[in-house]
Amino acid sequence: MSQKLIPDTKAPALSLGLVGGGTWTLADQTPKNFSMVIFYRGLHCPVCKMYLTKLNGLIDMAAEAGVNVVAVSMDPEDRATQTKTDWELGNIDLAYGATADDVRNWGLYLSTAFKDAEIPQFAEPGLFWVRPDGRLYLIDISNMPWSRPDVEFLLSKVQFAIDNGYPARGTTA
Repeated sequence: MSQKLIPDTKAPALSLGLVGGGTWTLADQTPKNFSMVIFYRGLHCPVCKMYLTKLNGLIDMAAEAGVNVVAVSMDPEDRATQTKTDWELGNIDLAYGATADDVRNWGLYLSTAFKDAEIPQFAEPGLFWVRPDGRLYLIDISNMPWSRPDVEFLLSKVQFAIDNGYPARGTTA
């Protein structure tokens, strides 16, 4: 069972291999404003392709907003590598090999394959902003592939949030 994440608390740990080499570790990130962690369903998902292709074109906007970006899936390295190549995601850090425990720790929904193209189990979409000190700021999760926040709109709000000291919302028990 997934846990419910609370804004303004420490984000769950996450450390995964990156397509092309190296490791992406949340605790090692030093963004000016936020780390944006996007969980996507995997190579089998045409909606993910559309979403990440758009994101690939927004990486400069993210950098200007002081946001570093990683896209994460449960796909193994070979499928993640194929995703990066086939979808032409040269601007995005693509992490692979998230486990069911990682997904549960991030409060995401897990699905079981019902098509041959799908891996046996995969995460449904989630998008998170994590402050430089490791606290969650924005949490957006879905149980369906086509429900996702508009990344361009979100990135346009980073400076407003910073300039106005806008607090993480949803912290009241």
